[in-house]
Amino acid sequence: MLIHPTIDMLRELGLHGMATAFQELDAQSEARGLEHGEWLAMLLEREATMRRQKRFEARARAAKLRHDAQIENADFRAARGLDRNLFMALAGCDWVRKHHNLLITGPADPTT
Repeated sequence: MLIHPTIDMLRELGLHGMATAFQELDAQSEARGLEHGEWLAMLLEREATMRRQKRFEARARAAKLRHDAQIENADFRAARGLDRNLFMALAGCDWVRKHHNLLITGPADPTT
């Protein structure tokens, strides 16, 4: 099978995720034992994942969010009245699994 023309065709069709996955699968000796359907499923999954990721990144850029907020970066030293134990418990999302609601209220400082 001609690998490079296939990869070139995938890229020409805008299927960059599939092209990358095709190269990676071709390089793995254990992947050679897969059925055609399994190969195709893996290629399609990679393409779909890549498109979802690009769509998410584009939306995040369009939202122009000021901060890439992460739970690990929460500053509990600032005088905001954050209870570290409560904050970390909420971050565990147990309340979601229990189908509970959560309402967060309080002042917001737009300058920070």
